[in-house]
Amino acid sequence: MTKPYIFLPILTLTTILNGCGGYPRLLSYPFDPGGRSLNSTASELTPQVSGRFIVFASDRRGSQDVYMFDMVTRSLIDLPGLNSFDAIASHPSISDNGRYIVFAASRQGRTAIFLYDRETRQSRNLTANLQAEVRNPTISADGSRIAFEYSNNGQWDILVYNSSGQPLNIPQDPR
Repeated sequence: MTKPYIFLPILTLTTILNGCGGYPRLLSYPFDPGGRSLNSTASELTPQVSGRFIVFASDRRGSQDVYMFDMVTRSLIDLPGLNSFDAIASHPSISDNGRYIVFAASRQGRTAIFLYDRETRQSRNLTANLQAEVRNPTISADGSRIAFEYSNNGQWDILVYNSSGQPLNIPQDPR
């Protein structure tokens, strides 16, 4: 009898890459109807893999929150102070060592980019002073830089901030 495989809906193809390891690999984790594992009956959105961790957004507890899965221990990791009842979290990204998670969160119709530090258990709004729409954050492997899309007057561009929330001066000339 063959073992059934359940995958994140967005990852139905063998597209999870093992960094510089070369070949794609198919990850198979058991289905847990209680939502205590990687796969559940809920929507699992925008997974990102970095090092031994997978972060993703899910509505498995009635609100869309960020979850972190450790592929070595094969378990969810508690993220105290990250998720909030009054926010809809999306598009998480994680540093290689798993300390920093960047994500978008929408509150009262306004979306902001937040950086969560697992060591201090605190989230910080990186875009509180930015008067623009923001989306799709990603974090560098070492956690020092965060890039995201922002729209001012309808045109989407990319901003890069340091982990303190300060914009970095990226030259526009491609030379």
